[in-house]
Amino acid sequence: MPTLTRAEKQLAHSLLDNYPVSGLGSITTVADNAKVSTPTVARMVKKLGCSGFPEFQARLRQELEAAISNPIAKHDRWATDVPDAHILNRFADAVMANMRQTLAQLDPKMFDAAADLLAEEAHAVHVVGGRISRALADYFFTHMQVIRPGVTLVASNSNAWPHYVLNMQPGDVLVMFDVRRYEHDILKLAEMAQAQGVRIILLTDQWGSPAARHAEFSFNIRIEAPSAWDSSVVTMTVVETLIAAVQNRLWDDSRDRVKRLEDLFDQTKMFRKFV
Repeated sequence: MPTLTRAEKQLAHSLLDNYPVSGLGSITTVADNAKVSTPTVARMVKKLGCSGFPEFQARLRQELEAAISNPIAKHDRWATDVPDAHILNRFADAVMANMRQTLAQLDPKMFDAAADLLAEEAHAVHVVGGRISRALADYFFTHMQVIRPGVTLVASNSNAWPHYVLNMQPGDVLVMFDVRRYEHDILKLAEMAQAQGVRIILLTDQWGSPAARHAEFSFNIRIEAPSAWDSSVVTMTVVETLIAAVQNRLWDDSRDRVKRLEDLFDQTKMFRKFV
């Protein structure tokens, strides 16, 4: 954005409003929707490294195909060019590349602002995930529940979500997990929560969940790996770093909560003690 002219920024915002579909029309349609000239479109796509508008659209289609691909398609794409190295090395290389690219694009100021928001105990925090990502949501919830009061894990059954939205108050925070193939119910929940004045923190992938248009903070995390399934390693890293950041902000209160929790564990004899 900082390198774009005023007209190019206007075009960029127009494209992002319904990305990537907004860029799949003719160059004239794209220009008209953004209220800019066709030469502006041509100039900007070259700034993005494309030889012209056809190449720009080809890249959009590739992104769209990647974003909606199912596990079989993902596996076949990786399997067509399998190197000789062991799967352990190939998977680790992919994860480390995901980590580097995600951290290079993640805005520390946005991260700090999201952590500040999660540390505001005056507002409740609600957490929800999708079919696979609900495991990450549950992990985040379990830790946040120890750190601060007022944290709710939204049930995985979307039929019950209106009941949760009913209890959400303006200023509350909804932490959402949604990666490809983005779930319709997650998008609808984001719409309903935003209408209630709820502030949304979204953890998604490099392509971006449609729910991002309703999110105040959106973390685009790279997830591709040489597998039929996407990798959650970098997402988990961001989740655990958020947990640590919130705990640091609330440590005095959090330490007391942890101590009380440990006392309760002792009463229930949940954990084995060797001394």
